[in-house]
Amino acid sequence: MKAIVLAGLFAAFFAAGCSVEIGSTTPEVKESELEKSVKQTLTEQVGQTPDAIDCPGDLAGKVGTTMRCTLAAGGDTLDLTVTVTSVEGDTVNYDVAVDPA
Repeated sequence: MKAIVLAGLFAAFFAAGCSVEIGSTTPEVKESELEKSVKQTLTEQVGQTPDAIDCPGDLAGKVGTTMRCTLAAGGDTLDLTVTVTSVEGDTVNYDVAVDPA
C-alpha cells in the first residue's frame, strides 16, 4: 500500500524548475548531479524522497533538450522527463515531469 501511495504522490507531481551551475564552455549537467538535483526537487515538491533517480547520461544545456529518466519509489518504477527550459551563462534550468502512474 505504501508503494502505491508514494507512486501516486510522485505521479501527481508534474513539473518543477531546477538549475545546476556548470563550469564549462558548453553547459551540461553531469549525470550524477542531475540525478541528485531531480531527487532533491521531487523531495521538496511532494514531501517524499524517491529511493533512486536514474538518468542515462549528462544533460546537454540546450533549450528544448529532453532526457528520459526513471524514478524508483517503494518498489515501483516511474518514468520522468527532464526538459531544458533555459540556459543562463553556466546555469542550465530545467523542468521535471513525472509520467502518470
